[in-house]
Amino acid sequence: MPGPTPPPPLTAPLLLLLAAGAGLSVAALYYAQPMLAVVAADLRASAGAIGWVPTLTQLGYAAGILLLAPLGDRYDRRTIILGKCGLLGAALLAAAAAPNLGVLLAASLAIGVAATMAQDLVPAAAVLAPEARRGRTVGTVMTGLLLGILLSRVVSGLVAEHAGWRAMFVAAAAGMALLGAALWHGLPRFAPTTQLPYGALLASLLPLWRRHAGLRRAAIAQGLLGLAFSAFWSTLAVMLQAAPFHLGSAAAGAFGAAGAAGALAAPLAGRLADRRGPEPVTRVGTALVAAAFLAMAAGPDRLWLLAVGAVVFDLGVQATLIAHQSIVYGLDPGARSRLNAVLVTGMFAGMAAGAALGSQLLAHAGWPGVCLLAAGAAAAALAVRLMPPR
Repeated sequence: MPGPTPPPPLTAPLLLLLAAGAGLSVAALYYAQPMLAVVAADLRASAGAIGWVPTLTQLGYAAGILLLAPLGDRYDRRTIILGKCGLLGAALLAAAAAPNLGVLLAASLAIGVAATMAQDLVPAAAVLAPEARRGRTVGTVMTGLLLGILLSRVVSGLVAEHAGWRAMFVAAAAGMALLGAALWHGLPRFAPTTQLPYGALLASLLPLWRRHAGLRRAAIAQGLLGLAFSAFWSTLAVMLQAAPFHLGSAAAGAFGAAGAAGALAAPLAGRLADRRGPEPVTRVGTALVAAAFLAMAAGPDRLWLLAVGAVVFDLGVQATLIAHQSIVYGLDPGARSRLNAVLVTGMFAGMAAGAALGSQLLAHAGWPGVCLLAAGAAAAALAVRLMPPR
């Protein structure tokens, strides 16, 4: 009886397609953040109400990861990725046409669910990569994903200021159509690694959580870092528009360029995880995040300090995520999609909490309160990584 068909070789163009696809799809989660003040004014929404846009987007992503990402172990990932690509384009068009906040919130939730195609592309790269280069390969795809997260804010801030926030969502939908065509032509098929039915597939997540202490530590620590990350980015635009800065959406988006400098270190983090093990990378990364937010809390009115802090904490978050994925993907090769689902669900649950808590703290405790929340979450993540494994 013939064995399973081996995966195709991971060529440079295919790796570039995976990285670009991850970046463009995950960018949809963040287009709204620098535009929140503009959207709130257009839809006559309060600062507290508009905060539900990033919150529901992150919750949709977390729910999509938990409920849909495990399907990558059961079905051909190519089919799943193409389906989500079409759904994401439709959700972005719905956001562009939203006549009120309620419709925009529903579209935001759908955007979050469909954007989980990014987390189908990352384990696809892990499957295609040779064992000795898995950390580097995942790091390369994550560079695309992380640049999508950060540069999406730059693009959306500029587009919103010059063409309006609705134009940004239309342009994003057009980008997804082009990406879908490229994926249709360039993405290979993937053989399933399990025959479990959907219900059993979801039920298997809990035994995986119980079985692997490394998965639990990674998900908890990355969730805490996600809280810090989202608290900053979901409140930055509103904070910069107020005194003493009085800056628009383009300035808020420009901070994404500062954060992108940190994301460029993702392949380096993957190489270090391959050579020296991922544990030291997680400890250094979480320490950098805590230090950056403490510095920003001490100088809340210094714009240069905010920019430097964005570079440092993004570097720490991204390096830690690469190391955590290196840990998780090595636990059980036949369950990579489910393991990734647990890790990323934890991260985006933390990000949803960060968006909700950050907007409330900004209203009641100001920017230093947001930074102290983020610093405390990062310190807790460092404590998780410093605990001796059992």
